[in-house]
Amino acid sequence: MDLNLDAPHSMGTTIVGVSYNGGVVLGADSRTSTGVYVANRASDKITQLTDNVYVCRSGSAADSQIVSDYVRYFLHQHTIQLGQPATVKVAANLIRLLSYSNKNMLETGLIVGGWDKYEGGKIYSVPLGGTILEQPFAIGGSGSAYLYGFFDQAWKEGMTKDEAEKLVVKAVSLAIARDGASGGVVRTVIINSEGVTRNFYPGDTHPLWHEELEPTTSLLDILSAPEPMNT
Repeated sequence: MDLNLDAPHSMGTTIVGVSYNGGVVLGADSRTSTGVYVANRASDKITQLTDNVYVCRSGSAADSQIVSDYVRYFLHQHTIQLGQPATVKVAANLIRLLSYSNKNMLETGLIVGGWDKYEGGKIYSVPLGGTILEQPFAIGGSGSAYLYGFFDQAWKEGMTKDEAEKLVVKAVSLAIARDGASGGVVRTVIINSEGVTRNFYPGDTHPLWHEELEPTTSLLDILSAPEPMNT
């Protein structure tokens, strides 16, 4: 089988953003692939733009990283000029502007989430092509195809912080179970008026779904260890 290790790094992925009463929760898996080869099993797809705004990245790793870097630079200049932090809407619209202006070259979909003193917690989705959508929750990446019905049933207004984070972790773990391009660990970022909290959920803590096997780290977990040789 040709692994095609020269293929562009792609984050066939699962990214999620959920708003709750008082802030937002962002979540993502950690698998970065190059064709069928897993180039990085513990990548961080939730990138900081400012102290109060983060972005979840999917699609081409290179494209999403360069858009994030440009927007972080522009927001830094914006904050210096205004003397106060940029709002979530400003950050999302900068990403929209870059994505739409370069839509023939970029292959990335992004979810922007954060909190500001004017509008509170906000989630914006900027999918492939540069559309911008303000939503109470957003999902993206290859794993999102398995989650639309789940979110229609599970999301509700007025969730607490803990309920929102549990929903995000459950959604990403469901996508990891079904989507071959999603995997690894689940990372979450909680953003509210008190600041930012990052959490990490290793693969062996995810719930198992529909006859999934327990994760193993080695053939030695399956096969009995060989007997020592007599000298």
